[in-house]
Amino acid sequence: MDRSQSLKEAIRSQAERLGFVACGFARADSAGEAGLDLKRWLAAGHHGTMGWMEERSEERSSPLALWPDARSAIALGMSYAPSTDPLSLADQPSLGRISAYAQGSDYHKTVKKGLKALARFIVERAGAATGESAELKVFVDTAPVMEKPLSAAAGIGWQGKHTNLVSREHGSWLFLGIILTSLELEPDAPASHHCGSCTRCLDICPTQAFDGAHRIDARRCISYLTIEHSGPIPNEFRRAIGNRIYGCDDCLAACPWNRFATAAAANKAFLPRAELAAPRLGDLLALDDAAFREMFAGSPIKRIGRNRLIRNCLIAAGNSGDPGLARDIEPHLADADPVVAEAANWAMEQLA
Repeated sequence: MDRSQSLKEAIRSQAERLGFVACGFARADSAGEAGLDLKRWLAAGHHGTMGWMEERSEERSSPLALWPDARSAIALGMSYAPSTDPLSLADQPSLGRISAYAQGSDYHKTVKKGLKALARFIVERAGAATGESAELKVFVDTAPVMEKPLSAAAGIGWQGKHTNLVSREHGSWLFLGIILTSLELEPDAPASHHCGSCTRCLDICPTQAFDGAHRIDARRCISYLTIEHSGPIPNEFRRAIGNRIYGCDDCLAACPWNRFATAAAANKAFLPRAELAAPRLGDLLALDDAAFREMFAGSPIKRIGRNRLIRNCLIAAGNSGDPGLARDIEPHLADADPVVAEAANWAMEQLA
């Protein structure tokens, strides 16, 4: 076994100890086609109001544009496989549905902590094994790096027709992280595709956000509308949102490969908090800013702010058919935020 292979095996073992269930290696320049796809997607305006994607599109299109000295990419995955059906609250309209990934601790912090620990290990081990000075940079999804194409190139999964990564072992439930390094590490074989003729992820989408396989228009996606989009939610999508108040799991949950995923593999940090698993819309609509911050401390939901969550809850309340929620909607009719006030008036009209 040569030094590069020995180092790779040591990295895999350490990654597993740190809570990563998947680890693969690719050349840093192995996702060039994805950069071209990104440019076409942006040119079509499918990113909606996510201007940050366009602003750093050149860096995002290739790791070498971000860091010219990068030679290898190490792709890591942490499981957040849910123990219950993510779609189980669909018939309980007075409860809010929160995407499975956001019901536990903020994955950015958990994954980045693991990546940094692994990076320190690599620096120490590379120096001892090869005498080389290893330079590394770690990335979760807040940096301009396309984790999914690099992860597919590294063999830990393939991009399904819903554009997300799919693993034969862990289904659709993986948080991804990337370590770029100046080390030359032997790449693994890229993942092959195993979707076949299945289109369940495309067919289940409530807002028909997919323009065919591997093509998503974020402007129609419930995850985008409830998380990234700050203005009023377009009327044409409000009914389809149902009681989803943060994200949407439908296309992920529909994937047949999830039958091989096990919640036992999930990082304990991602176990759902009781108050986020099935929250009452009335309770959420009563939150002021201080209560919102307290309830969502340590949660990725905190970053969208109280007003955006209230907007989402008002849309869900309007869809609930529950006249008892009118008293919870009423205080928001004259809200200082016009987006919240408009959503409250719409919700009241629906219940009337």
